Amino acid sequence: MEQKLMRHVADSAVTQTQIILNSHINGAGRLFGGQLMEWIDIVAAVVARRHSHCNQTTASVDSLHFKEAVHLNDTLILLGKVTYVGHTSMEVQVDSFVEALDGTRKLVNTAFFVMVALDENDHPTAVPGLILETEEEKAAWDAGKRRNDLRKQRRIENY
Repeated sequence: MEQKLMRHVADSAVTQTQIILNSHINGAGRLFGGQLMEWIDIVAAVVARRHSHCNQTTASVDSLHFKEAVHLNDTLILLGKVTYVGHTSMEVQVDSFVEALDGTRKLVNTAFFVMVALDENDHPTAVPGLILETEEEKAAWDAGKRRNDLRKQRRIENY
């Protein structure tokens, strides 16, 4: 398969906002980790769809580390963007923030998803390349490349 056209990071970036409701809260009064995972997965899927213009599937999630508690009535902001692309896969970074009423934000979580683009027969298909415009985007690409190499190494070690 041949590489499709190139897209900018901003072309597929996503912002999702949630107000935390009673149904999102666990017995300890904090946001369910699984609820946050669901929202992050949705954001990653939308980013991957926008970048690839294809259906996609989640291939892996690197890790979830909760740095800040999220409580009832908090505003949660999720920001997703493509950081690295392979032939059929895309690394999507989703940063989650709790936002105070004054607009200040505290990082809750950073997650890296690997999403694979699927053709009409649900087979992996080529994704567009990524145009890197800023130093931040170039640094994210370099870090994504290192994470991709580590993922490949772990797959080899597990077989």
